[in-house]
Amino acid sequence: MPYIKLNTTAEVGEEKAEALKAKFGKAIECFPGKTEQWLMVGIEDRQRLWFRGDNSRDLAILDVELLGRLPEDASARMTAAICRILEEELNIAPDCVYVKYSGYANWGWNGGNF
Repeated sequence: MPYIKLNTTAEVGEEKAEALKAKFGKAIECFPGKTEQWLMVGIEDRQRLWFRGDNSRDLAILDVELLGRLPEDASARMTAAICRILEEELNIAPDCVYVKYSGYANWGWNGGNF
């Protein structure tokens, strides 16, 4: 039950959104047992963000949420993958990206919980 939400200052057109969604779908496999089959992706572009008091470069912050425990090694691989994807697709430098991780014991879907 993974969810990735991207907030970025960059403009993300339909083609880029599809590319990001597909690449996030592969990257989520950094976490054991997680696949694109259950991945939900949200993209909020053209956000007002400042980092270190500056907004002259494109920035991004992502929330990665999963059902269950988040292994540190998997999170580290995921951060590297996300930074690579954002640099390739949106020209956002890795030093302009924050990634937050949350693991949940309960996750609801289809009228019930997993």
